[in-house]
Amino acid sequence: MLKVNNLYAGVEGNEILNGINLEVNAGEVHAIMGPNGSGKSTLASVIAGKEEFEITEGSIEFDGENLEETSPEERAHKGIFLSFQYPVEIPGVSVTNFMKTAINESRKARGFEDMPANQMLKLIREKSELLEIDRKFLSRSLNEGFSGGEKKRNEIFQMAMLEPKLAILDETDSGLDIDALRIVANGVNKLRSKDNAILVITHYQRLLEYIVPDFVHVLHEGKIVKSGTKELALELEEKGYDWLKNESVV
Repeated sequence: MLKVNNLYAGVEGNEILNGINLEVNAGEVHAIMGPNGSGKSTLASVIAGKEEFEITEGSIEFDGENLEETSPEERAHKGIFLSFQYPVEIPGVSVTNFMKTAINESRKARGFEDMPANQMLKLIREKSELLEIDRKFLSRSLNEGFSGGEKKRNEIFQMAMLEPKLAILDETDSGLDIDALRIVANGVNKLRSKDNAILVITHYQRLLEYIVPDFVHVLHEGKIVKSGTKELALELEEKGYDWLKNESVV
């Protein structure tokens, strides 16, 4: 589904990614871990198409198509979803209206008409029940006055509504207490399927106790220095990152 090949990228002439190779297949969950400044969020941003980042070498393919010339909007319409580490507040736009607009724009890009109102309401009801979201939550302005846990749960609700092929969760556990973490992780697990893939970016092993990855990759100085199974995350929790600095790519 996703193939990142020898990717070098940076911002304003500052190289951050230094030869990333990564393949993600449908049905898989991959975790990207690493210390601050290792390039985790940059990798997420580059895959999603954030325009301030420049690819200087290598390529990103999604479903066999090179993404180099595609905008963030086009990538979203193709099925790439990025959950923000720090979701923005949009006063005056309700969660429900935001989702209606996002879904209908995506449908339009694929040549479909707007989703009928009754079908939209049914979908909103189903997904909010799946994620145990109070209906009052849906009429609030997007992220305005939301707690950290509510913002992150709203990101997962958006993911549920849009049903992306590839979901990239950029430090979804950042700032969450243990209860909020469980709720968010349970939502992600309910959305896992053989047809989609999830890329989880995190500092900590604790999130991976709830969202169990098939593969774990460790970034250091813009490179994947080690890959393994979920046991690698446990090893990192125990030893930290320093022991990996001189590791070869595995």
